[in-house]
Amino acid sequence: MLDLTDEERAIADGRDGPGAAMAMRIVADSARLLGADRLIPVASAHIDGALYHGDSGTLFAEKLVEGGATVAVRATLNVGALDLTGSCRVRLDGARRDMAKRMMQAYRALGCEPSWTCAPYQAGHRPAPGTDVAWGESNAVVFCNSVLGARTNRYGDFLDIACAIAGRAPRVGLHLAENRRATVVFDVSGLSPGFLAAEIAWPVLGSLYGRMVGDAIGVVTGIAAHPGEDALKAFGAAAASSGAVGLFHVAGVTPEAADLDAATGGLPPATTIRVTPAMAADAQARLSTAGPVDRIDRSEER
Repeated sequence: MLDLTDEERAIADGRDGPGAAMAMRIVADSARLLGADRLIPVASAHIDGALYHGDSGTLFAEKLVEGGATVAVRATLNVGALDLTGSCRVRLDGARRDMAKRMMQAYRALGCEPSWTCAPYQAGHRPAPGTDVAWGESNAVVFCNSVLGARTNRYGDFLDIACAIAGRAPRVGLHLAENRRATVVFDVSGLSPGFLAAEIAWPVLGSLYGRMVGDAIGVVTGIAAHPGEDALKAFGAAAASSGAVGLFHVAGVTPEAADLDAATGGLPPATTIRVTPAMAADAQARLSTAGPVDRIDRSEER
């Protein structure tokens, strides 16, 4: 049963205005659905909901603005549907273009930083290890959890901004240490050092990892040296696309995996996946459905 503090109840009851009340009620109702016992403070948020997919999203953000809501924590913005500088073409009709612009303006009015990036961690938004945050956008979430060692669930559109306004998130999922333990070992020691050093290796392995692991927590073993943040970014983005990956570990590399035992909590893994060159080659082949071609022509825009 969810137990709200007196402060949280006061906000939900409207003490800080209808916008803040709406956000707190959304967070609290989500927590009840997820089975959380209480809410926890968050230090920051990354908002995925500012990308226009329909009028309802714009109207939702504007309702928060009309209710006087502002974010309680630092909140960066994922990409929007428009280039506000006007330097590129937009294939939206006038009405939808206007709604997309209104959505972006509403999120700025809520106090969000106009970062307009799916990689806020490369734009100075890097929460400290162990910090609870509320991030949206699949590659941002997996990088935040895995590479930075902060703690966030995969917050969907509109719950992300509600958490940012409330300054709280449900105490559930990847916010809890016991849910961050690896139960799957993804062993790449059978792959050649040459392949592992190639730029293509990490997105290919990430695609394979996500497809095989799904939403489980895994640890990659068999890596001799830190591959660099760009490689980990590519791995996480691919894994979050092909699977429902919110957190991975790399033994000897990522913050919560000083070694295999640290990643698994000293417990035996439920599954061990030993990656072979044939598996890597198949994963690479799956990334394109195009057949052999003699040339690629660039079509003219109309």
